[in-house]
Amino acid sequence: MADKKLRFNSKVIHGGQEPDKAYGAVMTPIYQTSTYAQSSPGNHKGYEYSRSANPTRTALEKSLASIENGNYGLAFASGLAAIDAVLKLMAPGDEVISTADLYGGSYRLFKKVFEQYGIVFHFVDMENASNIQEYINKRTKLIWVETPTNPMMNIIDIRTIAQIAKSENVLLAVDNTFATPYLQRPLDLGADIVMHSATKYLGGHSDVVLGALIVNDVELAKKLYFIQNASGAVSGPMDSFLVLRGIKTLHVRMQRHCENGKAIAEYLANHSKIDKVNWPGFKNHPNHHVAKEQMSDFGGMLSFVPMASSFKEAIQIVEKLEIFTLAESLGGVESLAGHPASMTHASIPKEEREKIGVVDSLIRLSVGIEDLDDLIEDLAQAIG
Repeated sequence: MADKKLRFNSKVIHGGQEPDKAYGAVMTPIYQTSTYAQSSPGNHKGYEYSRSANPTRTALEKSLASIENGNYGLAFASGLAAIDAVLKLMAPGDEVISTADLYGGSYRLFKKVFEQYGIVFHFVDMENASNIQEYINKRTKLIWVETPTNPMMNIIDIRTIAQIAKSENVLLAVDNTFATPYLQRPLDLGADIVMHSATKYLGGHSDVVLGALIVNDVELAKKLYFIQNASGAVSGPMDSFLVLRGIKTLHVRMQRHCENGKAIAEYLANHSKIDKVNWPGFKNHPNHHVAKEQMSDFGGMLSFVPMASSFKEAIQIVEKLEIFTLAESLGGVESLAGHPASMTHASIPKEEREKIGVVDSLIRLSVGIEDLDDLIEDLAQAIG
C-alpha cells in the first residue's frame, strides 16, 4: 500500500500493514514465539530469533514509521528503553543539550546513569530557541527536546531548533509523547529522531508498557537497530499487538482528548480557587503562536496550581477526585490526575524542580474521553 498517499486518519489503520501472509488474517497475529525453524543454517523466512525481529513487532514498527512520516520504526520494552538506545549513540566526553522541563524518568536516566559514563548534560530553557546556542561546542552530539513539556506544557520551536542542530551537525531528538503524530510530526519539522512512550496515547488504554523510535536516515536507523538487538530491550509480541491495536483508534481518541482538554482548561482558568493553568491553547500561553504553527490542536494534557498554593491543598484535591484517577502515567481513555512533585518528577531534586515551575502545589491532568460534564463535576467537588 502506498502509505505516503494516505491521509493520517487512514494511516493509523492501514499504514505499513497488510493481511497476514499465512491465512489472510486482517489483524496482525500475535506471534508468541522466541525462535523460528530454519531449513538449513542461516536459511529462514526472514525471522530467526525474536529479540532480533518478530512479525508482530515488525508490523508495529512499520505502523510507527508510517504515522510519523518516517522511514524506519523501532519498538522497545519501554519509553525509557527507547531513550536509553538513543543515549548509547554517545561516547564518553560527548555533550547533550536537553530541555530543562522534562519527564523525571528522562532526567534520572541522564543524570544517574549516563552521566557516570562521561556524558555531559546541559538542561536549558528552550522556550527561546536561541538559548541553546551558547552550549553548543565541538563535543555537542545531541539536542533532546520535549514539546509540550512535562508537566509545565512549555512549547519549543522544533523547526528553529532543527535548523540550529543541522548547522552545527548535531542530532535532534524530539519526545513526541504528549502531542502524538495526530497533532505534531517532528520529522517533518526537521528532527532526526522521534521518541514515544507508546505506553501513553499510542497504546491509549493503560494496559501496556512500550517505547518507540522513528527516523528517516538509513545509517542512523542501522545504528539504532544494532543497539536494539545488542542490548535486547525489545517489546514482546503481545505488547506490540496491543499498541498496534491502539494506534488504529488514535485519531478518534485524540479528537475527544483535545475537545475535553480545551473545556477543562477553560473551566479551571475561570475558577476562583485556581491560580494558574498551563495549557498551550491559551492565547497568553508563552509560545502559543509556535504551538499553533507546529501542532494541529493542543492536546489533552494540562497542569494547574490552586490559589491556596500549598502541598497540602494539592494533595487534598487529588485525593478527593472520583472520576479522575490518582495514578502515574497519562494518555489513556480514562482521566488521570497526578502530583508531579511526589510522583512523576520526584527523582528531580526539589530546587531543580522549582526552577522550572514544578512547585509542590502543581497538579497535572491527563484528560480522558469520558463525558465532559462528569469530569467538570468531579473537579468542582474536589476543588470545592
